[in-house]
Amino acid sequence: MMDWTDRHCRYFHRLLSRHALLYTEMVTTGALVHGDVERHLRFNAEEHPVALQLGGSEPADLAHCAKLGEQWGYDEINLNCGCPSERVQRGAFGACLMAEPQLVADCVRAMVDAVSVPVTVKHRIGIDRGENYAFVRDFVGAVSQVGCGTFIVHARNAWLKGLSPKENRELPPLRYELVHRLKADFPHLTIAINGGIKTSAQVAQELQQLDGVMIGREAYHNPWWLAQWDSAFFGAPDAGLTREAVEARMVDYMVREQAAHGTPWSSVARHMLGLRHGLSGARRWRQVWSDHKLKGLDPREVMALAHGAVREAA
Repeated sequence: MMDWTDRHCRYFHRLLSRHALLYTEMVTTGALVHGDVERHLRFNAEEHPVALQLGGSEPADLAHCAKLGEQWGYDEINLNCGCPSERVQRGAFGACLMAEPQLVADCVRAMVDAVSVPVTVKHRIGIDRGENYAFVRDFVGAVSQVGCGTFIVHARNAWLKGLSPKENRELPPLRYELVHRLKADFPHLTIAINGGIKTSAQVAQELQQLDGVMIGREAYHNPWWLAQWDSAFFGAPDAGLTREAVEARMVDYMVREQAAHGTPWSSVARHMLGLRHGLSGARRWRQVWSDHKLKGLDPREVMALAHGAVREAA
């Protein structure tokens, strides 16, 4: 979810679900040790609960960055051991770390010792074409012994050579049964599943055996789905949200962001382009909100134009 789940996206998603745990895009330790900490870690108070996802492989650097995350107010620190991109591999972190469970354990131990908030790990079920369940079982076993109690498992292998990140999300087969076996073998751990889940029925089915479900790209492309989650999975009353009300609140947010930080409204609007997914006029609405020729307008004016486009398309 690099370049997707920034703080503007998370603010939008929080309007749709008050209870779902939100995750940042992966932030590398190098970006925090050598870069602009505020730019990478600033977030809106409304986003809670929110987890900071880190990428790295040096225990001392990860401990330092985990501490920064805690100081900035994040509710959880997550170590990414699932990203398969070649750029991430060159940094010796992401999915390739699964081949070194003791190093991951050292990293997690350092992070656990540095912070009081939970430290969690996101990973794959395997790397390359190996299909031995013992590989992921032993990985979870080693890392859990140093204080990690939660594992978010993308139920596909990561093929480290020959596939793009997009292909790595689609071509390696989904094997949900391996995640279910992990829960059976480690009943005391919190095990959540990720990968290929696109409906509330699938979520409900997985929650019968597991402790959680992580949704990535489907939540981004079809965000209105999130509006069902609080009542369906958290026992909360229906909030009575409407797409129009959410859009109006996002416009208010755009105005505040522009005044406070000089953020152009287009940097925020790009994350809500799926809000009218499946509705009549959605295409025209998206075209207005993604029209760079309108960048000089106040976002309230753009919203009026978008609504007019929807009416014309009806």
